[in-house]
Amino acid sequence: MRSLRFISAEALVSHPQLAQENLDHIAYNLYPLVFKASYLLEQAEVTRAVLSHWPLEEFRLAALLGPNTDHPEDLRDRACKTCLEACMQGLADHVLQRGSHRLRVADFTGIQDVQVQQCPCGRALGRWGRTKVLARICCQLQAQPCTARHPIEVFTDLFVTEGNFDMVVQALKPTGPAPLQVCCPSLRADSLSPGQLLQVLGLAGPSKLRKLEVVHNVRLHVGHVQQLLAQVGFPQLTSLTLPTKAFDAPPTCAPTPEGEDPLLNSIAWELSQMKKLTELSVAFSTLTGKIQTLLSPLKTPLRVLDLANCALNHEDMSFLADCKHTAHLEVLDLSGHNLVHLYPSSFFRLLSQAAQTLRVLTLEECNITDNHVGMMILGLSPCSQLQEFKFLGNPLSASALQRLFAALCELPRLRHIEFPVPKDCYPEGTAYPQDEMSVSKFDQQKYDMIAEDLRAVLLRASREDIQASTPLFGSFDPDIHETSNELGTFLLQAFKTALENFSRALEEME
Repeated sequence: MRSLRFISAEALVSHPQLAQENLDHIAYNLYPLVFKASYLLEQAEVTRAVLSHWPLEEFRLAALLGPNTDHPEDLRDRACKTCLEACMQGLADHVLQRGSHRLRVADFTGIQDVQVQQCPCGRALGRWGRTKVLARICCQLQAQPCTARHPIEVFTDLFVTEGNFDMVVQALKPTGPAPLQVCCPSLRADSLSPGQLLQVLGLAGPSKLRKLEVVHNVRLHVGHVQQLLAQVGFPQLTSLTLPTKAFDAPPTCAPTPEGEDPLLNSIAWELSQMKKLTELSVAFSTLTGKIQTLLSPLKTPLRVLDLANCALNHEDMSFLADCKHTAHLEVLDLSGHNLVHLYPSSFFRLLSQAAQTLRVLTLEECNITDNHVGMMILGLSPCSQLQEFKFLGNPLSASALQRLFAALCELPRLRHIEFPVPKDCYPEGTAYPQDEMSVSKFDQQKYDMIAEDLRAVLLRASREDIQASTPLFGSFDPDIHETSNELGTFLLQAFKTALENFSRALEEME
């Protein structure tokens, strides 16, 4: 329930001109209320004015939008384009105002990017867009005479691609005194060259970086990864994501005696120096027989581990089943491995060891068949903390899914299931794993009937709290959605370059 104070704040911001004219007469401790009310009602002019007049030493966006006694609704999942742009422009206005400024810290982290925006305009400003707007404002302010007595620390989650790289570099490396000092607790990089990645990391303050995501179209090999970790220290890093094929050998790498991998050993040592590292994602890298070398030196047990499509073998699975990390795992992705058929003992021992902590389990395209459902039920039953179970792309029939759903209803904390299109809905003899073309060619009417039956299983067990769905091409990724056009252009350019190189090679052969 809203308090009378918040209702009064809403009434004030509903009259933007009146609100702006009277900001100087509002008590300092009411500014957070007026800000949240303006954000809720999408009164961008008021939001900007509130920031420009902000009388407190700190402005922390997530705390201001979160639930409180005056207004219990959580607005942190509203990445509203109109309001966020107004916030950042208001910060620039604050800097340019004459007189003393109390503001020392502006924190724009903690916004949750979701698929459907609940704000009136319905338009989102994602992480990439927020990075671009803030970088542009920093560059504009750098061109102004700096009159501020002290720089304002601006905390933000950076998302850097080729499209905003130059602007971000200028924002992070001003040529003279700058009124805004960008601080980066987390950084996501895509569509950059290895040299650009090193440059932006060096400027972003790696000693304070807590989360680093290097994804998709940053073409790294194991030599680049070793160079990155050895040259740039990450003492505070808690989460690291590396792109596809990041552990592939460099093109010029000379063969080494079997069992020796100096680059991998160096990477493992560098990771072991990150005493706070608890999240590691190395999906789609070939790590056959290398998991023990990579993970055993780590000093801190991992809570999040993504080894999807890493071509693990029996040795890797045996290590995972008994290593120090397993009893602490909260999020685990082993997609793309034939676990139940090839490594049943190791896999179910791993599940047993992780049962008391595991919250999210992803087993997509693991060739789990009807014959494996009984073992899966036994393996999952101790996982009392499990909240999400994703197993898309497995060849399971409608009857097997019903058995599995009935067992999943016994897991008290389970809230989200992603299940495959039943194989009954595909033509007989459909091969698994499926490509993108064949995965969408199924009997929709039959699927709808089976999905309704599965929902009935949940209802009979009084588990209306469980959401079950089949996102054919994966869950919504706000970062990919926001930069899809740029990524498409990047891929086309890469394809064009490859064709040109191939054509040149043919001409040389002739």
